[in-house]
Amino acid sequence: MQNIAFVFSGQGAQYSGMGKELYEASSYAKEVFDIADSIRKGTSDQCFSGTNEELMQTANTQPCLYCVDLAAAQALKQEGIIPSAVAGFSLGEIAALTFCGILSKEDGFRLVCKRGELMQKAASEYDSAMAAVLKLDNETVEELCRKYKNVYPVNYNCSGQLVVAGLKEEMELFKNDVKQAGGRVVPLAVSGGFHTPFMQKASEGLEQELNKYTLNRPQIPIYSNFTAKPYGENIKELVVNQIKNPVKWQKTIENMIISGIDTFVEVGAGKTLTGLINKISQDVKIFNVEDKASLTNTLEALKDAR
Repeated sequence: MQNIAFVFSGQGAQYSGMGKELYEASSYAKEVFDIADSIRKGTSDQCFSGTNEELMQTANTQPCLYCVDLAAAQALKQEGIIPSAVAGFSLGEIAALTFCGILSKEDGFRLVCKRGELMQKAASEYDSAMAAVLKLDNETVEELCRKYKNVYPVNYNCSGQLVVAGLKEEMELFKNDVKQAGGRVVPLAVSGGFHTPFMQKASEGLEQELNKYTLNRPQIPIYSNFTAKPYGENIKELVVNQIKNPVKWQKTIENMIISGIDTFVEVGAGKTLTGLINKISQDVKIFNVEDKASLTNTLEALKDAR
């Protein structure tokens, strides 16, 4: 018997047209977009036909990607695929919170809209950027970050890939250090230095926002970016701390595998998490769902393996 986990895509995976085929293929997925449009008019249109520039704005990126993430998971649920655990990468954790029942679909969408607004505002106060550092071990990257006051390791993706964020002025110097150390730097398509102290005000605003919602016990175990462990009773603390602290993705996946997960399905735009999990472990099966073809292929593979 398979032990399946859904992993929800994060910011940077967005593209124009995402989610349209899911909307057309699944009534459960359609409901996600319909709820979004009832709360934030035009969200579906942004997903289906928004420009890349429009989708790059954090206040747009987050609600749009949330919808695609949750729609993909709901499309699988409609076909009887229920995961044993879930996790989300950064933004994806909000969709995971909703899918596992901590938040209602309406409140989950309201929360992600507020999160996007808060993070965009916080990011606008700093001239910051994010970039993936490749070919260096974590300790080397951490040591290089410590040379600078405003450069931080933020996303521990997999061996040989650690994302950093910082002020652009210092990041330029940092990039030269990486190259001299034998590494490579790849800029990321995000609009701010997320998961850093730059997000302190956003974290405080999110805490106030969370006070408006009822937070339920998860119906499915959900792993936290902040701790790399399953959520406990401290739901609000984990959500609030997530946006100003590093994402411990590699450790999260390793802990899920230790718990018995042997099959991962990335739900949402792109295949970024699929690639990362493949680098973390060669012993698990990995699929993705982002459109009609990938939904069909994944359903067939999962049902054949039962």
